[in-house]
Amino acid sequence: MSTQDITTEQFDNIVKDNEIVLVDFWASWCGPCRAFAPTYKAASENHPDVVFAKVDTEAEQALAAAAEIRSIPTLMAFKKGKLVFNQAGALPPAALEDLVQKIKEFDIDAAMKEQAAQGDAEQM
Repeated sequence: MSTQDITTEQFDNIVKDNEIVLVDFWASWCGPCRAFAPTYKAASENHPDVVFAKVDTEAEQALAAAAEIRSIPTLMAFKKGKLVFNQAGALPPAALEDLVQKIKEFDIDAAMKEQAAQGDAEQM
């Protein structure tokens, strides 16, 4: 699967309706963004089970603001609708591959149960 451009209107549904979603926040005038694009595209072709989305921060300024994007490129990763990674800066190919593997292996359900248990303990 290749990358797909998404809009503010599509963002929530794409994140909620897919197991794993990576989102690259970028702009056409950004040199590091343009340099990262081939790496991101190659990763998308290596992982057809993951949605590789791209958000043009110039066209989707409201979404960029809501996501609190301060610098670009910024890469966010979601698993089962939950944000599990958020980092500014372009990743080299090996680091992006490592990130995708770690997200695939990450047990979000166990993490959510642990977080809920911690919240319950703090309320006591």
